[in-house]
Amino acid sequence: MKKIALFIFIAMTIISCTQKEPGQVAKNYVPETPKLSSDVMTPEVLWSFGRLGGATVSPDGTQVLYTVSYYNIEENKSYRDIYTIPVAGGEAKNLTNTASNEYNVVWRPDGKKIGYLSSASGSVQLWEMNPDGSDRQKVSEIEGGIFGFQYAPDMSKICYLQTVKLDNDIHDLFPDLPKANARLETDIMYRHWDTWHDYTYNHIFIADYSDGKVGAGTDIMSGERFDSPMKPFGGTEQIVWSPDSKTLAYVCKKKVGKEYAISTNSDIYMYDVASGKTSNFTEGMMGYDQNPVYSPDGKYLAWESMERDGYESDKNRLFVADLETGEKKDYSAGFDQNAAALSWSADSKSIYFISDIHATDEIYQLVLADNSITRLTDGVHNYQSAVPVGNQLLAQKVSMSQPAELYLVDPTTGKDKALTTVNKGILDQLTMGKVEKRWMETTDGKQMAVWVIYPPHFDPNKKYPALLYNQGGPQGTVSQFWSYRWNFQMMAANDYIIVAPNRRGLPGFGQEWNEQISKDYGGQNIKDLLTAIDEMAKEPFVDETKLGAVGASYGGYSVMYLAGNHEKRFKAFIAHDGIFNFEHMYTTTEEMWFVNFDYGGAYWEKDNAAAQRSYSFSPHKYVQNWDTPILIVQGEKDYRVPPEQGMAAFNAAVLRGVPAQMLYLPEENHWVLQPQNGILWQRVFFNWLDKWLK
Repeated sequence: MKKIALFIFIAMTIISCTQKEPGQVAKNYVPETPKLSSDVMTPEVLWSFGRLGGATVSPDGTQVLYTVSYYNIEENKSYRDIYTIPVAGGEAKNLTNTASNEYNVVWRPDGKKIGYLSSASGSVQLWEMNPDGSDRQKVSEIEGGIFGFQYAPDMSKICYLQTVKLDNDIHDLFPDLPKANARLETDIMYRHWDTWHDYTYNHIFIADYSDGKVGAGTDIMSGERFDSPMKPFGGTEQIVWSPDSKTLAYVCKKKVGKEYAISTNSDIYMYDVASGKTSNFTEGMMGYDQNPVYSPDGKYLAWESMERDGYESDKNRLFVADLETGEKKDYSAGFDQNAAALSWSADSKSIYFISDIHATDEIYQLVLADNSITRLTDGVHNYQSAVPVGNQLLAQKVSMSQPAELYLVDPTTGKDKALTTVNKGILDQLTMGKVEKRWMETTDGKQMAVWVIYPPHFDPNKKYPALLYNQGGPQGTVSQFWSYRWNFQMMAANDYIIVAPNRRGLPGFGQEWNEQISKDYGGQNIKDLLTAIDEMAKEPFVDETKLGAVGASYGGYSVMYLAGNHEKRFKAFIAHDGIFNFEHMYTTTEEMWFVNFDYGGAYWEKDNAAAQRSYSFSPHKYVQNWDTPILIVQGEKDYRVPPEQGMAAFNAAVLRGVPAQMLYLPEENHWVLQPQNGILWQRVFFNWLDKWLK
């Protein structure tokens, strides 16, 4: 019977591997460029931009593969298509244009096919097509579907990602109670970011592959109650094949429950394909170790590494290991900045990476031979990636005035030229506000970079209300990012002056500046924020009687703290997913390493002076001073800053008799991801500000 079942399975697999993607009547949503009635940003225009996905270069170096997503506001959903464009420049070509979204899009190592994931057949499977988009075929039939894959360089195998159920749920424990709806917990980390633990784990499988045929997969983490890639944000960047296809390196934090919740100690593991054995390559390295990248010649492995366990915002170091000698070296030891998005040169002699410097993200090059690091670019922008293509770099770039596009960068001069123009049709119709960097002296005599964004048709003879933008993180960058929620051009388009300071606790100004905020939430960084708005309020074009403060996450905390400590400066507040009560936050958030490091410990540690000082900064201790209108925004699925924080703040304001509103979003997490919710958010945001500041 087992042999018959196996035969049927193999036969069905052969049939499914040659199944063509069915023709679809419904096409993808690729809208015509809208004709705008005004040259200033609106929420609807903001959600009309095409969103560029990750780009890869063809093996022969002539084509770039990428995705673009568009949101259909009426349907409240997104559509993603696959595109190619010649490296030499020219017209972009849409290869798919189907009603199914495609993702995890890569070139097959021989360049003859493009591999991607699609749910066109019902479950998410691996599909392939020719580089011109023709002959789309499904090449896997993996029960339950997959959510990621990579080809081995020699194309003899693929690895793919799948969730595996290993824990018992309530119905496994009590099968005679099929309608019971409950959980039975014995440890923490039962929910993370925006989902409750579903008793499954992300595992890596390896399967034989031969020109469009995928064999049976082997779980290389069989029985392990760990995740690779790591939740909630890890993807295929945490998994990489060695150039000889003999080893698979992957990132994992092999801890569970409380130990997982208090630790950031992830490691890079090496799986030997021939023997099936796994070894911990970064054993003894105690912080985050992730995103490994092999050199093209296979002699080196580079990766991003943090030193301290439990500190998620530690310096992101650039480590390189000599795989022949086993030596591991921190090549950024004398470089007081972070290193991310590592990419090897073709000759394996240097590494390109991205680093935040003084509120912009720039491209750098490390030359291994002399351990030299050189900055290659300079401008008012953020580069998000840079990979070699011939004698150039293919880079993704954004700014406060433009969503992501692909550029070709000359590493010698640092100059770039646009390769894609996904949003040119809309951008050409808009007038963006001036973006200006100012340096201001803080209360302790240091220099702080502050971005000022002016309304599109700024008139220096008028007086404008001004908004103090409070960044989240707390170690999130206030660089030249483009956001679909906290969009500075969107705010400026509503005739506000935006003041966005790089206060204490932000990267790009050295580790000391970045780390100062921990255990000092109500201290120097709050003074930095007030310095920024006070300095701008002196300008003749700013109405000092109409100042607002807005922010999310740690920025939401900052707003709530300022609400009780602002000395009548502000006339309106907006706090999104902010921390209101530190004690409650400590025992309800999921990633305990964050509150342990930033607060300094638990609130019951009465002899812990640092922790007790931190808890003295809790906004709920200053509610008696609240007297200014406040809008609270809260996502129900936010388990980082749990929803009761926003409810408590709103209730306290109402009980105090303070004008207040609460925008509660039952289907959103720490962010706002759905189109109609995103537009609603913008409308409520500006309705509230206009009511009190105009």
